[in-house]
Amino acid sequence: EPKREREPGEQPWEMIMDKKHFKLWRRPIGGTHLYQYRVFGSYTDVTPRQFFNVQLDTEYRKKWDSLVIKLDVIERDVATGSEVIHWVTHFPYPMYSRDYVYVRRYSVDKENNLMVLVSRAVEHPSVPEDPEYVRVRTYESQMVIRPHKTFDENGFDYLLTYSDNPQTVFPRYCVSWMVSSGMPDFLEKLHTAALKAKKLELEVRDYMAARPAESEGKAGMAAPEHKADGSCGSAQLEFA
Repeated sequence: EPKREREPGEQPWEMIMDKKHFKLWRRPIGGTHLYQYRVFGSYTDVTPRQFFNVQLDTEYRKKWDSLVIKLDVIERDVATGSEVIHWVTHFPYPMYSRDYVYVRRYSVDKENNLMVLVSRAVEHPSVPEDPEYVRVRTYESQMVIRPHKTFDENGFDYLLTYSDNPQTVFPRYCVSWMVSSGMPDFLEKLHTAALKAKKLELEVRDYMAARPAESEGKAGMAAPEHKADGSCGSAQLEFA
């Protein structure tokens, strides 16, 4: 089980997959039919910087992820590096494709030798719902990458925590099966893409170099309000 003290009322993590390069856990989200997932993985044949950049480079992902229908940066905050992304992805037949609108922030903590990538669903006036797709309104993802040595030497561990509500009519165990079968495939494609970028020296954008000074990025990005949220004020995305 991932090493962290459980909060009162939290469900325990259940391991559902143990592979060579990663382990996958899940736990029920209280009051819902959904699960939260956690992946702990490790690679020794690619650098943390390359793995980090490949995840952030939307243009490159269109080439290596065959499930992508659309992946566009809708808005970018130059001061903080935050981006609002519109992502449309294929779902298994006979389900409709899903689309996500989310704010993405990333941070490189050189002092503690960590890289963090956080995403959360938001509403955005430039991306209204499309009847061709099912809009996923609940989505959160956080990845923490810890190099074994440095950002530019092979080897790192990562911890990915993920949850979403794909708006399906299927029971929880069916959704869990889709995630537990789709997650290994995605992680393998991500790893392969990082290796290809490294070996072929592809022009993947270096997000570490593009990142503004940490002092500039601490303020966070004010995301548009959720229409269904009864609270006042905009949603603020901060790092955990």
